[in-house]
Amino acid sequence: MLNFLVQVIQITFIQIVSILGIFFLLGFILAEIQRVTLKNYSRSVGWRGILWTAWLGTPVHEYGHAFFALLFKHRITDIALFSPNPQTGELGHVNHTYRSRNLYQNIGNFFIGLAPLIFGPLLLALLLVILVPQGQEIFNQLSFQQISIPLLISGLGKSLSLLFSSANLHHFGFWIFLYISFAIASHLAPSREDLRGAGRGGLTIIIILLLLNTLALLVHGDLTIYFLNFTHFLIKLLPIYIYVLLISLLHFSLSFLILWPWRK
Repeated sequence: MLNFLVQVIQITFIQIVSILGIFFLLGFILAEIQRVTLKNYSRSVGWRGILWTAWLGTPVHEYGHAFFALLFKHRITDIALFSPNPQTGELGHVNHTYRSRNLYQNIGNFFIGLAPLIFGPLLLALLLVILVPQGQEIFNQLSFQQISIPLLISGLGKSLSLLFSSANLHHFGFWIFLYISFAIASHLAPSREDLRGAGRGGLTIIIILLLLNTLALLVHGDLTIYFLNFTHFLIKLLPIYIYVLLISLLHFSLSFLILWPWRK
């Protein structure tokens, strides 16, 4: 019996990491980059220094929450796409309610909480293709059938070379896209409240997976293969997330270098 329970837990853990791991990892890294970037602004030009990206990045963040709230049939009770508050540090919010006994709506909490990490990168991928010459080719440089460190480094180099090519630097659409990227990438990280909401939905997902895996093992089945197939789809989204991380790191580096003389 104990071995059976251990096997169920192990299988469930593999499935969770394969599907949800990318969101947790990306959220953590982006949150850290965003924290130190905003710290650069607050220690130099003050809290209001972040508003040059927040006026655009925050509405995209909140739109993501609102979109998934409606998708999972939550009731939106209040929404502020951009309402900066220096006292609380809040830039915007989406308040919503749901029926606690509704399984679908409970699961939705996970996706609503992490919605900006889905909505924002997809929007950037679309704008890259629309605004930047060779946008599709830039994106393709980060598309891999298999992931390896050498391929990743090579793809990043080619992608950055194309993105910051001489032709793009003389194209107005590139500069528009670069600014939009700074604004959106700087405000994708989930807040503590977002993570609490995602945690509630994540717990529901884990319980469901434990039950499904228990039933599958009782009839000598294994659901892992289906989850791994879905992971192949997530790998296709990896280039978008890599780009977001690159832009976030670039924004941090520029803010550090430019604002250094005014640090307090």
